[in-house]
Amino acid sequence: MRRHSDISPKENRPCNDSPDATSSRGTPGVAAPGSRPSDTKLPAWLTRQERYDPPHDADGFIARSVLSLAGVLARLRMDDGKSGPLSPSPAAKLAIGFACILLTSLSSNFLFVLVMLALVLVRAIFLPASALRRLAGVTATSAALSLLVMLPAILLNQAHAPLLVGTKVLVTTAIALEVALTTPAHELMGALGFYRVPDVVILTLGLTLKNIVVLGTVALEMLEALRLRSVGKNSDKRSSIGGIGGMLFLKSRSAAETTAQAMQCRGFEGDYHTQARHALHQIDALWASGLVLLVLLFVYLQSLV
Repeated sequence: MRRHSDISPKENRPCNDSPDATSSRGTPGVAAPGSRPSDTKLPAWLTRQERYDPPHDADGFIARSVLSLAGVLARLRMDDGKSGPLSPSPAAKLAIGFACILLTSLSSNFLFVLVMLALVLVRAIFLPASALRRLAGVTATSAALSLLVMLPAILLNQAHAPLLVGTKVLVTTAIALEVALTTPAHELMGALGFYRVPDVVILTLGLTLKNIVVLGTVALEMLEALRLRSVGKNSDKRSSIGGIGGMLFLKSRSAAETTAQAMQCRGFEGDYHTQARHALHQIDALWASGLVLLVLLFVYLQSLV
């Protein structure tokens, strides 16, 4: 029989092994969550405030490159003006434009050049506003450059030469632009096929025009990425432009190979055939009559010189 005095003190101890008591005591040697030992300190380099002020660098070089490239792409992508009801067919328009440029270039009578200038201005009135701004800017720039080049002719007692050459450049440039701005690219390609231009030449021109826009877009994106990632002052900007040029070369080579492989997969064997879908219109007879009158005027005025 077990006596009361034989019970050990451990057995008389109250039971505190409940989960609440265990959690309150915690695990020996492990700090409670959220507690921070008093003897722990952060390193000095970690508490020190860092400020990096990059030197200011003018990004006018990149900005000018982006703006000029964007302007070129905008001109290449500009939607060409639609032909009016009195416009000739693309084939006739191409022939008449070439004939007018030839007559203006061969003329030595300033009066004939002025007549052509008046006709060009009348045609420019019917152009859209965007096309008219482009026409004015390009023709004025080309005429000013030619006039500047011909200024030394004044010293040789040829005072009329700069004015004559500058006006000729103005008229011929305006004629070429008016033909281009009023005729979509695919219609110009069809007009070249109408005059039996080799199909390979037409294919090369078409691919060139399309890939110029594609590569220009890639160059514009790379210039923008270079501007956004440039930190501090870059004293060697030519190397950046050289890198962009190298990337464009690799992109163009990859695009050429991809195009060639795609054409081979589609059965291309080197022969490119175009269909002369743009036949002559009835209004072309009226434009041809006007061209005949210009030729007669040219011959008459040339006989007076």
